[in-house]
Amino acid sequence: MRCCFSAHLPALAALSAFPGPCEVLRSGARLAPALLRTASAAMQRARSHHPDDLAAVNLELVTLTEDTAVITWYTGIPGTDDGLGHPLPAITEGEVVYGTHPSRLNRTASEGRPTAHHQVELTDLEPGQTYYYQARSRGVAATPTPLHLVRGNAVGTSTFGFGSGGGPYSFTTPQPPPGRHLLSVALCNDLHLGETTAGLVGGLPLLRGVPQLPGRAPYPELMSRALVEEARRRGADLLLAGGDISAGGAAHDLREARRILDGFGTHGQDYFVVRGNHDRSQDAGVFRTAFPGGGGGDDGPGYFARDLGGLRIIGLDTYVKTGNGADAGGLGAEQLAWFRARLREAPDQPTLVFGHHPLTVRDSVFPVTRGQCLERRQARAVVDAYASAPGVFLHHAGHTHRNKRTVLTRAPHVTQQEVAAAKEYPGGFTLLRIHSGGYALNHYKSGDLAARQWSERSRRVAAGLWPHHALGRSVTDRNSVTSHDLSGVTVSQGVNRT
Repeated sequence: MRCCFSAHLPALAALSAFPGPCEVLRSGARLAPALLRTASAAMQRARSHHPDDLAAVNLELVTLTEDTAVITWYTGIPGTDDGLGHPLPAITEGEVVYGTHPSRLNRTASEGRPTAHHQVELTDLEPGQTYYYQARSRGVAATPTPLHLVRGNAVGTSTFGFGSGGGPYSFTTPQPPPGRHLLSVALCNDLHLGETTAGLVGGLPLLRGVPQLPGRAPYPELMSRALVEEARRRGADLLLAGGDISAGGAAHDLREARRILDGFGTHGQDYFVVRGNHDRSQDAGVFRTAFPGGGGGDDGPGYFARDLGGLRIIGLDTYVKTGNGADAGGLGAEQLAWFRARLREAPDQPTLVFGHHPLTVRDSVFPVTRGQCLERRQARAVVDAYASAPGVFLHHAGHTHRNKRTVLTRAPHVTQQEVAAAKEYPGGFTLLRIHSGGYALNHYKSGDLAARQWSERSRRVAAGLWPHHALGRSVTDRNSVTSHDLSGVTVSQGVNRT
């Protein structure tokens, strides 16, 4: 099953979904040098190395809150190849040394056991403070995931340490959202239950997909279970799954997704689900059988509105149309009218909207086509409705399989947050922490070791260029704090947990 990211390609897309010449030329200019660099790196890896040599690579500052930071990297054996151009794992210890001055890294955080897939969490940080850090394994400093295609920065909020071959790098913690913490919501999408190969791209045979290792659990199930466990561990009170729950709308895959998500709580109370283009099926009732009423309500087959202690959640079905799933998303006239009416009823009520297709896609490494967004006129109608509803503060979308924060120009009080796919690198979910005076968005990789192993393996999607697209070009694409009056939310944290 090809991923929805490939929907713009000739093997799947209708003519209306083809990228324009400018998009093709722009992406070609970016991708060609990177492919050459990938080939050059593979040749360098083929050179002989001492058996005790260690490569510490793919350093990433994944999560940054006002008082914590989660840092990941990988250790491999130089000169080896797992068949995907990636070094075989080197299991060893890992630590992060850090401090408030680059020459005084006087604090240390380490892992509990040796591993090749390192994940270290720094705690008890001070809000608004600049920290300098270096990640090390067996004395070797880890080097960042390169994001040169997007002029991105995987390891910090400044360019301090770049070109040093291992840091130290730096980040500045944000201030917490204003006001009292009310509740936390896990935002996830693109679970793709039933998929067997990640990154199959129709029309581009040189970009082969990445399968799971023999004998390992199917990666969509593995990553979905790890997501549920991590979301609960991080204190999520609610979970919203924004479409492409399955790879092709098969009943058995949707049933398995239901079993996994039921591990978080009760559908329609603790978690809510909307449909994506991959969830379409010739039998329109298959999705409703697995997830009745979309979110457990009676407003329609796949869209709904629920009031949770003053917080209104609106779930949209963004593929209410016939088609093969490769074209633009569509709400349909009936759903769009229903949506506008809901916002007009209470324009000032704190409102979170989620649906599979984004309203707009900006700054993509790959060609942007109509198939990656909601249909243009309907997207404009949604944004116009937001402009007249100051209570709406967040639009959560999937489909693009990337982390990207976009402030909607026509409705600047609304943030569109695209969240990376749960099923593959970087994996995980985004935690929305709602306070009375604002909110924070923080992306978390799943901490389960098997999930971390698959996440590292699947970074080789798109010939190893996937991090440029999926991780987020900056720390703020996956971690941000926004002020917004949410004092109308009266629900206290944990009220919906069972």
